[in-house]
Amino acid sequence: MADKHLNPDINYELYKVFYYVATSLSFSEASKKLYISQSAVSQSIKLLEKKLDRKLFIRTTKKVTLTPAGELLLSHIEPAINLIRRGEDTLSDEASMNYGQLRIGASDTICRYYLVPYLKQFHQKYPDVPIRITNATSYACVDLLEHGEVDLIIVNYPNSRVDPVYIRKTIDHFQDVFVGNPNAFRLPEKPMTLRQINKYPIMTLDMKSTTTEYLRKLYLKHQLELVPEIRLTSNDLLIDLAKIGLGLTFVPDFCVRQQSPDLRVIETTDKIPSRRIVAASDPNLPTNASVDAFLELLPSVEA
Repeated sequence: MADKHLNPDINYELYKVFYYVATSLSFSEASKKLYISQSAVSQSIKLLEKKLDRKLFIRTTKKVTLTPAGELLLSHIEPAINLIRRGEDTLSDEASMNYGQLRIGASDTICRYYLVPYLKQFHQKYPDVPIRITNATSYACVDLLEHGEVDLIIVNYPNSRVDPVYIRKTIDHFQDVFVGNPNAFRLPEKPMTLRQINKYPIMTLDMKSTTTEYLRKLYLKHQLELVPEIRLTSNDLLIDLAKIGLGLTFVPDFCVRQQSPDLRVIETTDKIPSRRIVAASDPNLPTNASVDAFLELLPSVEA
């Protein structure tokens, strides 16, 4: 068995070859990206497996898959590779005295309803700075940040994945609301209880979203079970389906500020606490100038 501590005989190049094979699951693709022969890639992987005394890939004539050991190694190597790239980018930025690139992670809802005007301002002020935006759920954005794939995330909060020390500023507060088509359902004019609302078909985002997790906890607090009839990945699509009468849905109020005869916000007797939109970054890593410049453009409200 290999020693459990770092093997000094394994150099960075072997891990880099492993990373490219593991992320593409293709020896030929890895060879193209690394500008080396496929034979060299294969020999590097064999050498790494020998030094680690672990089989990292299962190779057949049709496909390449990671072994459990390979998956575990990738979970550590990928963030390391991204951090090295980030360090190289930072040095390059410092040498050229520019702002580098702005890498942001955010959900499509937050991008559409909040970030667009600030991205426009940033682009107008710093036209030479590349902007990279990765769409993901507020939960998944934390993974992007911790793996070094983005430098800043804009997410909903509370969020069980976000360490409070990551939060740079609170951008806004918002209220979640139930909405539905009053022509499709007999929706009373007076406020409804959550128990009454739960008698209608409910549509939500998938269970990996902070909004659905928030609603589930709200239901549990009122001793109700959340059983969605429809689960989607887009608030806008949920609203479209609510308009045609497929059910009621639960969305941030900023998604439904435009009046529509096919959609009504349902008042509730049970209090639904407000949530926040926050900007967060990893405090253990130095932020580049572009992140600080973008944060200055964003509004700041009391937490």
